Amino acid sequence: MFEFTINCRPESGRARTGILKTCHGMVETPVFMPVGTLGTVKALSAEELKEIGAQIILGNTYHLYLRPGCDVIDRFSGLHGFMHWDRSILTDSGGFQVFSLAKLAKIQDEGVTFQSHIDGSKHMLTPEKAVEIQLTLGSDIIMCLDDCIQFPSTRNETETALDLTTNWAKRCKIVWESNGREDIALFGIIQGGMFEDLRKRSAESLTDIGFSGYAIGGLSVGEPREMLYEMADISLACLPDNFPKYIMGVGTPEDLVELVGLGADMFDCVLPTRNARNGQLFTRTGNLNISNAQFKFDTRPIDENCHCYTCRNYSRAYLRHLYLARELLVYRLNTIHNIHFFLTLMKDIRKAIKENQFHEFKKQFYSLRQC
Repeated sequence: MFEFTINCRPESGRARTGILKTCHGMVETPVFMPVGTLGTVKALSAEELKEIGAQIILGNTYHLYLRPGCDVIDRFSGLHGFMHWDRSILTDSGGFQVFSLAKLAKIQDEGVTFQSHIDGSKHMLTPEKAVEIQLTLGSDIIMCLDDCIQFPSTRNETETALDLTTNWAKRCKIVWESNGREDIALFGIIQGGMFEDLRKRSAESLTDIGFSGYAIGGLSVGEPREMLYEMADISLACLPDNFPKYIMGVGTPEDLVELVGLGADMFDCVLPTRNARNGQLFTRTGNLNISNAQFKFDTRPIDENCHCYTCRNYSRAYLRHLYLARELLVYRLNTIHNIHFFLTLMKDIRKAIKENQFHEFKKQFYSLRQC
């Protein structure tokens, strides 16, 4: 069975460490989950992800349903076998992708009718179908279908989406319970836009329904950073402490540090992989763009204090050359470094919390990032 245990909670503040137990192993929290939208973290193999230290990765229901399709993945007894990954997997419901990618999406009480962004074919995604797809994928943690709205949205639009998300969550739970899959966790998703009372209402409604864990959606959709933190703070504080709390799609290094301090346990974001492909690399002292002319003769690694494969073996000058030449190797090497940076950051955060040094860690983190 899925379990979550808090193993360290300092006397001051809300940061905590814990353990997620799934059928595919233990996951230490707070945790960053690399995004493997189509059953792959772009440019990396499963073996490389393990070497970097990934404990759990994220897959996407919308994309995998459209391509290669559940019939293909079912031949391999689920996504783990299909992608040769024997650690934990979380899949999102597909709601955000319908909102952001699908053509001519129409939202109704029954579900969402949409046209595929790939070939224009028509599909219907209901709460029941979203759960059934994820059960076929064999994910360790699955998400309820939610109605994700843009920023800004009016109060009426936000309230309508919130009520729909709550009703869909109830239907998702019925399907999940009817399948008797206690080995797979089902998370509800908090919505409510940028309205404090609606965020609280959503958290209370989902807590009453009861889930294995709770995710906070509808953030990092264009709102000011201060508003993101405010809504996250409100939502996290309303959720029961003995359940995992997941902030969806949020993930600059600064976001991770701030939101761990507010009590968040789980994160995912495409930032480290997408930025790697665009030549932006993360370091303790800030980000660097490898295409800059200043690195043409630079013999140093990306970060002299980093122990990833890329930094142990390759120079900034070589990575710049590869990037400007559009050599495929650079996407792999850059991605290894960025994922390693994010996972190491989370490891250091966990260590600081356990040693009751999170406040000091946060101060040092910002002092270095400002250099």
